[in-house]
Amino acid sequence: MIYTTDYASPVGRILIAAKHEALIGLWIENQKYFFSSIKEETKTCHELAVLVQAKTWLDRYFGGEKPQTKELPLAPEGSEFRKRIWEILMEIPYGEVTTYGEIAEKVATRQGLDRMSAQAVGGAVGHNPISIIIPCHRVVGSNGSLTGYAGGIDKKIALLTHEGISMDEFFVPQKGTAL
Repeated sequence: MIYTTDYASPVGRILIAAKHEALIGLWIENQKYFFSSIKEETKTCHELAVLVQAKTWLDRYFGGEKPQTKELPLAPEGSEFRKRIWEILMEIPYGEVTTYGEIAEKVATRQGLDRMSAQAVGGAVGHNPISIIIPCHRVVGSNGSLTGYAGGIDKKIALLTHEGISMDEFFVPQKGTAL
């Protein structure tokens, strides 16, 4: 059984999902891949401890604090490759960004490979099932492009601005598959 609850955030309604006392999902309403990893029966539950913890974490985050991802029990469902990428996302500090290419370099180094595809990394980042808490919004293109946020570019800009990141060196692409 998967338990869910809603959260009203400054970037829109959020659905939070948990299984076995760990978070498995956090999606902004209308997000690409919204609820796509959920295949089991769901039940709304506002009192489950991990869901309450997630809401408190979000209250703190949107209240200007810098809560750590590791404060919550997380169990995102995905391939081993995607899980490695999501672990790297959790290393990106609050108020900082990294690029798909930099993540690809880290993965290649950790796996003893000569190189890794930034596009493969982009696919894994885009399918992150625990948005905001696993901070995929902190990943940008190497040229300053704000492409690639499943929640929408407007939400990505709002989250980065909330974290104090100036948008002066970034731009919104006019076309592409990851808008």
